[in-house]
Amino acid sequence: MLKPNLANDAMRFLKKRDSKQFLQIFQAITSLCDHPRPTDSISMGNGKHFRKDVGEFRIIYSFDAKTVHIAVIGNRNDSAAYQEFDRK
Repeated sequence: MLKPNLANDAMRFLKKRDSKQFLQIFQAITSLCDHPRPTDSISMGNGKHFRKDVGEFRIIYSFDAKTVHIAVIGNRNDSAAYQEFDRK
């Protein structure tokens, strides 16, 4: 199992969610630690970053041999997650 590493912005976003949303995102991150390339993840084009949709949220992440790096967590219905990712 890989270890999760959340960027500061992703951690702040996660902390602002209510308990149901927090649990939904937390379970998705835990699942990514077990299987970093699930069938419903999509490559972001550069081959290093992937996105996974979880309910009304989108997780943008990368991974290596030991860690899943969560770059951005954002709302799925707008482009804010992509804009945040592009700023990094």
